[in-house]
Amino acid sequence: MKLDLTAFGGSALTDASIAIPEKASSGIPVTYVPARNTIMLSLALAWAEVLDSKDIFIGVNAVDYSGYPDCRPEYVEAFESMANLATKAGVEGKRLALHAPLIRLSKSEIVKLGTGLGVDYSLTVSCYQADPEGRACGRCDSCRLRREGFLSAGLPDPTRYFQD
Repeated sequence: MKLDLTAFGGSALTDASIAIPEKASSGIPVTYVPARNTIMLSLALAWAEVLDSKDIFIGVNAVDYSGYPDCRPEYVEAFESMANLATKAGVEGKRLALHAPLIRLSKSEIVKLGTGLGVDYSLTVSCYQADPEGRACGRCDSCRLRREGFLSAGLPDPTRYFQD
């Protein structure tokens, strides 16, 4: 299934006419994509119900993050509650659990956990505006948070930055 969130716009991540900020800001940033996690979780919920799955996992984080409202514990709890009200499975007593194992971890703790699990972070990118080769800008909020996570964890950052 292809889902194109640029159809909604309203965010620097989905609308090319809105610049991605390179300095930290207060409040909900322009990189917030309207209802992104709700859309993704709704699709996951539909698929989970078809598969008769009792669990959905989401990698949101509410500690070192940009301030997105749909990355908070109360959002995750509310979506889980709604999921159990809005599905056949939920109404029939087959409760679904929404898990957010990273939600209360700092970026440093996430980096350490991933490293311990064998994640090859050189194969990942967090950048909001990576180039076609997958190199990160090193300036956007996501890059700053990632760099700080590796620094705080005392681990080398294997991210390829095109500004270095």
